[in-house]
Amino acid sequence: MGFWIFMTAMNLVLPFIMIVIGYIFIKNPPKEINHLVGYRTTMSMKNKDTWDFAHHHCGKNWKIVGLFMLIPSALVMLLFIGKDIQTVGEIGSVVIGVQTIILLATLIPTEMALRKNFDKDGNRIQM
Repeated sequence: MGFWIFMTAMNLVLPFIMIVIGYIFIKNPPKEINHLVGYRTTMSMKNKDTWDFAHHHCGKNWKIVGLFMLIPSALVMLLFIGKDIQTVGEIGSVVIGVQTIILLATLIPTEMALRKNFDKDGNRIQM
């Protein structure tokens, strides 16, 4: 039972981190463009406008996706309460793997939005 509790907690870490970082990206993104902290892609680092836009867009996505990942992650683990350590470990690893794929997939809409709203030089496109 102890390992099940541990794996369930670990499966809820990524959704919680996405929610918290999403909130931070929206309310208090990194002030300066840097190579250490923040949403760092070639397009997002073109200028301050693209930097702020990317953080706001990604932050909204992460808050929503993080919230939606919490419940299914917990429910999947509830199905395996009381199972042997190997089964719990395998299922927990699959859940974390799926969460990671979803996390990476959330970057695609942000990059698409950047390209829709800015030209290749980072200038805002007039609609």
